[in-house]
Amino acid sequence: MPRSFLPYAAGLGPSAHDPLPVAGSAARRTLGRETVLLLGVSLGASAIWSVLSIIEKLTRPTPLREQTTAMNQSATPDRPWLDLAYQLTGVVLQVVPVFLALFLLARVHRPSLTAGAARFIGFDRTEPLRDLIRGVGLAALIGLPGLGFYFLAKAIGINTNVSAANLTDVWWSAPVLTLAAIGNALIEEVVMVGYLFTRWRQLDWSWPVVIGVSALIRGTYHLYQGFGGFIGNLVMGLILGYVYARTRRVMPLVVCHALLDIVAFVGYSILKARGITL
Repeated sequence: MPRSFLPYAAGLGPSAHDPLPVAGSAARRTLGRETVLLLGVSLGASAIWSVLSIIEKLTRPTPLREQTTAMNQSATPDRPWLDLAYQLTGVVLQVVPVFLALFLLARVHRPSLTAGAARFIGFDRTEPLRDLIRGVGLAALIGLPGLGFYFLAKAIGINTNVSAANLTDVWWSAPVLTLAAIGNALIEEVVMVGYLFTRWRQLDWSWPVVIGVSALIRGTYHLYQGFGGFIGNLVMGLILGYVYARTRRVMPLVVCHALLDIVAFVGYSILKARGITL
């Protein structure tokens, strides 16, 4: 059976590419603590800050639909060279948890695996064309309905106005926004899917629980945008989680996420420069 149809075509089930459950209560506790700690220094921390952010927004006198959430802001707009240093540093530091996740997976993943953690989760270049096609297809599947849902969420008052790009008008804004989009894709898909799915399966969690919990965390760290951001990213997490469970490749998810964010960030900055607001 082709790899793209793993696990079983009838549904989610075990396959030869599934990580073996970890034996022993002590080892299981260690892996459980490891996942909590990695989340605590990455997306789990973002989820906590996001919950506090939505509480702060809901307790303002201004309705949610009239508030604006600004992203990708200039740190020192009056000194572009220093601002560039801030932006690049932010991107680099953002992806450190990605390398930490791969390092941890390489220590305990599957005893019979010798190809490396990155290849085990499909974060490699062994299927470039297939990954690109899958990623573009997923971006179209998620992006177009997602944009419509964003406008609906604003209209019914459950989301803020998201200002996706707020860098000063400098030559490096588009490249930096592109790097920021790629950074988001790497940390969210490698950590939230590739790493956590492997670890939770090693803890013998069922596939529905793994996909559901991951999607819930993904939605939670987007709550700072409003409840529309939570719902939209929850659905996105369910879709991407299911795709990963079927293909065991995280690279198409990275391609999809990067494309979505590049269009959102760079596209927004272009429209903003022309005086068009969404």
